[in-house]
Amino acid sequence: MSDSQPSEETPAVSQTPAPSARHLGEVAAVFLRLGFTAFGGPAAHIAMMRQEIAQRRRWVSDERFVDLIGLVNLIPGPSSTQLAIYLGYLRAGWPGLIVAGVCFIGPAMLIVLAFAWAYVTFGSLPQTGWLLYGIKPVVIAIIAVALWGLFRIILKGALPVIFLVLILVAYLAGLNTLLALFGGGIVYGLVRMLTRRSTGKPEAAALPMTAGSARSAGKALATTSAATAAATAAVPFSQWTLFFTFLKIGVVLYGSGYVLLAFLRADFVHGLGWLSDKQLLDAVSVGQFTPGPVFTTATFVGYLVGGWQGALVATLGIFLPSFFLVAIIHRIAGPLRRSPWTSAILDGINVAALALMAGVTIQLGTAALTDILTWALAMVALFVLLRFKPNSAWLILAGGIVGVAAKFIAGL
Repeated sequence: MSDSQPSEETPAVSQTPAPSARHLGEVAAVFLRLGFTAFGGPAAHIAMMRQEIAQRRRWVSDERFVDLIGLVNLIPGPSSTQLAIYLGYLRAGWPGLIVAGVCFIGPAMLIVLAFAWAYVTFGSLPQTGWLLYGIKPVVIAIIAVALWGLFRIILKGALPVIFLVLILVAYLAGLNTLLALFGGGIVYGLVRMLTRRSTGKPEAAALPMTAGSARSAGKALATTSAATAAATAAVPFSQWTLFFTFLKIGVVLYGSGYVLLAFLRADFVHGLGWLSDKQLLDAVSVGQFTPGPVFTTATFVGYLVGGWQGALVATLGIFLPSFFLVAIIHRIAGPLRRSPWTSAILDGINVAALALMAGVTIQLGTAALTDILTWALAMVALFVLLRFKPNSAWLILAGGIVGVAAKFIAGL
């Protein structure tokens, strides 16, 4: 957000209508459908939520939606799942918070559970490359449309544009995601406040260091936990150990599915000795190509080591912290937005989050758009989205059908 936006005078928290339990059925229906169709990882999930909730249903404004993205990026855990939980709360109160999270996580958990059963029963994963071949280009188009809309909201003025480009270039050059997000947000906030100070505007106490200190503490705890796990001897299987291991990961993990892989390897391969490297890589692969949160990798791991009970325990452990963390960040969102310092930093985090989404889209596009057909699918999906604004779930279904048909014809 730029200096021209009223976020500091009118906190974004107050722009959302009061939640009502009457909307609980609507919350369940929306997030249940997203849970079955949200392929492509967090960037795609966020794009689909924006289309469905901010544009089609108008639960929140685009500006408020952007603020929510920045807020959930301040806390550990799966950001798109936490965004779903937060949106459910804003629409239907505390029941909505629970229902939105369960409905978004549940379908992915069941799909991953089915793959885990097949993996254990047949010794390998079912072939899914033909399905993803057609889905991925459509997902790229969905993210691109969402990015364009968010660009128009956030990039008002020279400063946000300059910072977005700098952070995007740094991320593509290999800068750590968390450093890009928090470091970019803090630097942006400092530059903006120093600019305002030079024009004689008042500044506030440096509250943002609270969030930064919490973030540093989380990293230290994560590093210590991983190191401790790596040094632990293999132990007999226990559902309680499984639960608390995933609970710990849910409390301290920031970052993508690749960061999750590092935590799981430290705990389950080296620490507990319950999995082999091959099993772990297969588990992460399933989390990547199924709809919904990548963190449902926990479901697969839980099934491998503890059957269906283990799958439920692991899923509960890794996602439970997100519900509490969203409740906590909601409590402090108002004060954060009312302080000029923290408001400026939140605006910077919004810019950084958008830059990271753009960077991920470029990386995903490089992997997904590999031939004439995939480029054609992406261009057609882009045109349809901009011209007709359909429900993106139908486009994903169509892309999957085209992918299956193309691979079938090629195999004849």
